Amino acid sequence: MSNLFTLWRRELAAYFLSPIAYLVLLSFLVLNAVSFLLMVNFMDGRTTDASVMQSFFNTFFYWVAMLFVVPVITMKLFAEEKRMGTLETLMTAPVSDASVVQSKFLGAMTFFAIMWLPTVAYAWILNYFAKDATPIDWGPVCAAYGGTLLVGLLYISLGLMASSFTHNQIVAAIVGFVLIAVIFFLGFLSRIGPTWVQAFFGYLASVEHMSDFARGQIDLRRVLFYISATVFILFVTQKIVESRKWR
Repeated sequence: MSNLFTLWRRELAAYFLSPIAYLVLLSFLVLNAVSFLLMVNFMDGRTTDASVMQSFFNTFFYWVAMLFVVPVITMKLFAEEKRMGTLETLMTAPVSDASVVQSKFLGAMTFFAIMWLPTVAYAWILNYFAKDATPIDWGPVCAAYGGTLLVGLLYISLGLMASSFTHNQIVAAIVGFVLIAVIFFLGFLSRIGPTWVQAFFGYLASVEHMSDFARGQIDLRRVLFYISATVFILFVTQKIVESRKWR
């Protein structure tokens, strides 16, 4: 456990030692701020079934951020270490391959959570400056952030697996984006075909899942899906990393 904690701190520190991380963080926050302002201006004075925060988690900008930012923050995790030749040095240390994979995943997830943390202020801003006296319902807000972290689990594990394939960060980012995009767009097949086909692809539909999370509806089957899929992909990533021993 101490080795895992040490490796996790190493991975998290690596993000804040890179100017790219700050650029990604700034771009992410600006994109979300613009999305939030547009949503507030659009819904100002209109009667809708959804609140501003519920709509915020279903905007085009939200999914652009998820699909494009995650591959960028995961692309270097293994690819850069392979290119620099530091991965073999790391692997000769008294740590297991599983610990290395887990630490890189946890480091990326921590940075991902840090990216989203400032957006919690949007709910406070609405609560403070709203014209009516209706307080923010924090239940759906917390559920939406929980859903975002669950989706992040799956997407970051896919990005990590993509990074384990190659020595090139750009290739890792492209492969990661393709893998995430495939999972994302498969969800739209839930609207076509026989009932069993719709049910299967509906199980993968991140957009539908986030709509429910943003309304405060937590389906344990979906929670189990994201956790189990993430664990499986991390297991596959570990085997890819271990495959260097077979060459």
